[in-house]
Amino acid sequence: MLRLPTQKGRKESSEKEVSGFTTCTGCKKEISRAHLAERQMVCPQCGHHLPISAQERLSLLADPGSLQILDLPVCPENPLDFPGYPEKLEENRQKTGLPEAAMFASLEIDRQPAVVAVLDSRFFMGSMGVQVGEIVTSAVEYAREEQLPLIIFSASGGARMQEGILSLMQMAKTSAALARFAKEGGLYISYLTHPTTGGVSASFAGLGDITLAEPGALIGFAGPRVIEQTIRQKLPEGFQRAEFQEEHGFVDRIVPRGEMKSTLGFLLRIHQKGGMPA
Repeated sequence: MLRLPTQKGRKESSEKEVSGFTTCTGCKKEISRAHLAERQMVCPQCGHHLPISAQERLSLLADPGSLQILDLPVCPENPLDFPGYPEKLEENRQKTGLPEAAMFASLEIDRQPAVVAVLDSRFFMGSMGVQVGEIVTSAVEYAREEQLPLIIFSASGGARMQEGILSLMQMAKTSAALARFAKEGGLYISYLTHPTTGGVSASFAGLGDITLAEPGALIGFAGPRVIEQTIRQKLPEGFQRAEFQEEHGFVDRIVPRGEMKSTLGFLLRIHQKGGMPA
């Protein structure tokens, strides 16, 4: 049964917001918001990586003056006339300031040019509908045309149910675009953040030439509870977390957020086409 917050609970939550403190979802301790912001939203107590917005992610990566947000493709907003869906889209837009759950940009990371697409878990849990699929495909095609390396940050609960089979078709669409990109020698770095699940994990998120992940990120297709109910077995401790995936070869390296820019800059330099790395 869903338990609604009590008046006391709402008051305490409001007081925390006013006082500039929040509760870490990892260690459950109260932390200063200003302290978190200084640490790129990583808990100083336990190292838990709290979610950040797509805009914040791009700002952390881009060299000063290099960030160019690219136009999003126009798509039908409610292709299946799903009841109440337009209202939910508008609610998410108001909450996040984003038109959709993904955006992409051209930028430089430590003086290395790249195209970066970012999914935002605050918008419909980063679920992939038609427009998100189009945004990811547009990022791939732009990188291919400009002969630039591509980085995609995934954060998604999977396909968007309000768009049914059309959302599932984006798995094939994005994968086909990446196949064309790879055929022409493009470098694709897939960066998995919490959570990367469902159709996103089974398509473009799992196709990187290099696959990185943030610490503690949940990475997999179905969730652990669903798998346990299906196979009727207890799963290993930490199953589907980034550390488990690295140990079993699905992730090449776990990269804390504080090392994100330097690591990507290094990878882009050593994979330059022609000449010695700058």
